[in-house]
Amino acid sequence: MLPPRSADLDWQTSRSCSQGACVQVAAVGDGTIAVRDSKDPAGPILRYSATEWREFLTGAKDGDFDNVK
Repeated sequence: MLPPRSADLDWQTSRSCSQGACVQVAAVGDGTIAVRDSKDPAGPILRYSATEWREFLTGAKDGDFDNVK
């Protein structure tokens, strides 16, 4: 599987963006989700399956990461 090209994706910035510390996400045509750091748009892109992304979002909403340091 080839990595997505950053310029080819429709990046969305998180609503909780503060002081430039932002996460951006984009849907990739093969059903995966791409994630990058907005401060480094040419940097690495992480890729997650739709299932992995749903599980992460559910965990975040449920507070699973509230005490992570």
